[in-house]
Amino acid sequence: MGKPLIELVLPRLARPLYRHLEKYQSGVYDEKQFTTRFEKELNRQHAWLSRHGISAGKAAVAIHAAVLVLSLPGLRAEAEEMKLPLEVLEIRAIREAAQDVYNTYGLPAGQAADSMATLVAKYGR
Repeated sequence: MGKPLIELVLPRLARPLYRHLEKYQSGVYDEKQFTTRFEKELNRQHAWLSRHGISAGKAAVAIHAAVLVLSLPGLRAEAEEMKLPLEVLEIRAIREAAQDVYNTYGLPAGQAADSMATLVAKYGR
């Protein structure tokens, strides 16, 4: 795989995420159905990366970063509503994602957070 992982993951996640989000927003899915379907999609992407030789920790960092990038419009709206700088919500989301990577895959949370922050800064603007 010659491309950075996030460049592979972003388009593979964007389509299903927005499809599920539209169904949620139109009332076809409730919150539980949306969450269940989105988690299945994340697991599918993780399995795809694993089949292509990507370590579980690296795959998790790339997937979490991609989700954060795709979530930025919502984070921006939330930051505006809360009258907080976007960066405050970004770092909270990154720390939470990094802690999940640590809890699930044992990758140091600081290392995961640094990697995710770099990816969000590069691909999220």
